[in-house]
Parts: sequence; C-alpha cells; structure tokens
Amino acid sequence: MPLKENMKFATADLFDAYADQLQVCEPIFLDFGGNTDFCGAIRTLKIFESFAMTKTTLATDGDGCILVIDAGGSLRCAMLGDKLSQLAIDHGWKGILINGCIRDSAAISNLSIGVKALTTNPTRPCFEGESQLDIPVRFAGVTFRPGDFLYADADGVVVSQHNLLENA
Repeated sequence: MPLKENMKFATADLFDAYADQLQVCEPIFLDFGGNTDFCGAIRTLKIFESFAMTKTTLATDGDGCILVIDAGGSLRCAMLGDKLSQLAIDHGWKGILINGCIRDSAAISNLSIGVKALTTNPTRPCFEGESQLDIPVRFAGVTFRPGDFLYADADGVVVSQHNLLENA
C-alpha cells in the first residue's frame, strides 16, 4: 500500500509518538540516494553476492514500496549500482535498504530515490545465485516482514507493522 505522496515525517517524532509500535535499526546505514527521507510498505529479498533477482524484482511495479535487501552484510561486492537504482525509479520504488554495499555512489546521489546501505565497493556481484523473495529477514536488530512499513531519514530507520501516516 503506497503512502501519501510527499508525506512529511521524522523518525524521531515517530519514535516519540509510537515507541511501543516500532523497531529501530541499529545505526549502521549510510545515505546514498538523492532522497534521504523515504517511507513505504516493505518488500524483502534475501540474496548473497548476486544481482539477478534484484534486477528482476526492481523491474516489477514497485507501487511506492521499499525493497529491503538482506545481502548477508557482505562487504566483498556491491549489490546495487546506478543502473539498478534507475530501474527502481522507473518502476515506482520509493527506496532500497541494503544489508550490504552499493557502487556508483556519486551517480546514485543524483537520483530521486532513497538508498541506504553499509558502504560502497566498486566490485560487481555475480549474476546468478540463490535468492528468496518476500520472506521475513533479520539484520540491524530488526525483523523486516513483507507488508510492514519502513520510515527512513537522516536520523535512522524505523519499522512498524502498520502505516503510521495513513490518517495523517
């Protein structure tokens, strides 16, 4: 379910109002996309050092969702670059949160999408590999479930089972 377009929020304010309903990510993510504030319903992808399913998923209608990629925290290669980021924009994704690396960070910073990841690495992943789509994944102290809502800004990332901005 997409959130209202241009909805304003602050993760600190959401925490103050809904602390008992939120999971708060450990502060391990850096901002890379042109949008530092982004929110939406979660879709998940569990994948390790390959990008075939990432490309396939981002080529589907994102419907204002956030793709949460559990790349196992690997720092050996990037799981997202500028071409996949543009693909996400073209298909209506609002953001991408990666438990792993990105590349093409300068180009991604100019794109109108939220991207948070651990760091950068210029190395490209392999194309083929095992993956699982829309299953619960856990990292950064949070369990991300498909259909939950993610809110990200410069202060961090919080997750709720409900759309906290629905009646705002």
